[in-house]
Amino acid sequence: MKKKSVIAAALCLALSASMLSGCGNSGNSGNTAGGTSAAGGAAGSQSAESKEGSGDSLHLTFYYPVQVGGSAAALIEQICKDFNAENPDIVVEPVYTGNYDDTVTKIQTAVQGGTPPDVFVSLATQRFTMASTGMAMPLDDLIASSEDGKEYIGDFLEGFMEDSYVDGQTYSIPFQRSTMVLFYNKDAFKEVGLDPEKPPTTWEEVVEYGKKLTNDNRYGVGLALNSGSAQWGFTGFALQNSANGENLATEDGKAVLFDTPENEEALQFWLDLQNKHKIMAPGIVQWTDLPTQFLAGEVAMIYHTTGNMANISKNAEFEFGTAFLPGHKRTAAPTGGGNFYISNGISEDRVDAAWKFIRFATETERAAQWSLDTGYVATRKSCYETDLLKNYYEELPQAKVAYEQIPYSKPELTTYNAAEIWRILNDNIQAAVVGDATPKEALEAAQEQATEVLAEYQ
Repeated sequence: MKKKSVIAAALCLALSASMLSGCGNSGNSGNTAGGTSAAGGAAGSQSAESKEGSGDSLHLTFYYPVQVGGSAAALIEQICKDFNAENPDIVVEPVYTGNYDDTVTKIQTAVQGGTPPDVFVSLATQRFTMASTGMAMPLDDLIASSEDGKEYIGDFLEGFMEDSYVDGQTYSIPFQRSTMVLFYNKDAFKEVGLDPEKPPTTWEEVVEYGKKLTNDNRYGVGLALNSGSAQWGFTGFALQNSANGENLATEDGKAVLFDTPENEEALQFWLDLQNKHKIMAPGIVQWTDLPTQFLAGEVAMIYHTTGNMANISKNAEFEFGTAFLPGHKRTAAPTGGGNFYISNGISEDRVDAAWKFIRFATETERAAQWSLDTGYVATRKSCYETDLLKNYYEELPQAKVAYEQIPYSKPELTTYNAAEIWRILNDNIQAAVVGDATPKEALEAAQEQATEVLAEYQ
């Protein structure tokens, strides 16, 4: 791990690079759902005086991103209002900070200015950087001091808790979590003679179905290849093509595993969808464009986050379905999305208040309602025993696919200095997409560059 003398410099590097939201993450979401905060300003604009609050109330600043379509910002602000109403001694001031990229930059700026947010949501994949830079604090003492702490943590889905740990310590709590699923247009399936209840289950079927679905006005499949999101989708394809379930990085986040024959084959398959089979739009395909294109009937199948479930279900003028990501050697998908963190170095009373807010926001019924309202996957096992989710899945069975896929899912590419490693992989994938490198050349270059960046952590 880095020495203290280089932490500040590393923080600037790690957090200034462009990042997704796995959450699927991925550049601007094209959504400004409630693009102002209840606190009435941009991140970092809170004065020290306002953070201390007035009277006997303790004011906490809460930074949160929005990475999907819909009304997530308004829903988060409502959670804060409900918490404040139940806890008159604490006022949580929500600050909308844009997408995940914007949020990390604004957290960095606030930390450097000496006014860090007390609690924030950031990507689960940032946990190594949050720990190594001292930006976030471990939560184990808070968990242990809670009467039901062990039961609380044990209630979260293992597929989401898996990327909450660094060196055996818990650094974050799952919140707006997602996995990538296949959305498909059932009307388009019927139009070309495909069974709308039988989506593709293999790479080969993706090609077969895609050829039938592609015409002058529509592509058969859409997959984001833009910098900032390619690593999320590529994680899924790498897992699907791995004989032993190997991910794109080691579990300790200190080494990448890019340049394998299996990964070269996966990247070649991506390129073949465009260049050989011509069932996907050529060139760089933007993550943020895919839901709009899907809703407009311009693409029949898209690989996208379940966090867009509410957006698609409310706006689709055709019957749509969802399915597990089509597999190859195995069935697999990447998880993504954001977790709750508490800033390191804040006072004990602020830590306790922030923990109380996290517990409130992740209560079983509230987490179930959040899933229903947004399309994110409910993070706790107990959520699936509530009438809320049972009724929701009965009315919208497409939403249950993401939950059912979690046991087959693994975290997207996660390393120390994650933002820089993502940039390296994405830039080299784009070089292959535009024809400047072969898959082998692109992944070998990415391996070499990433290994150099991660050398200090060995």
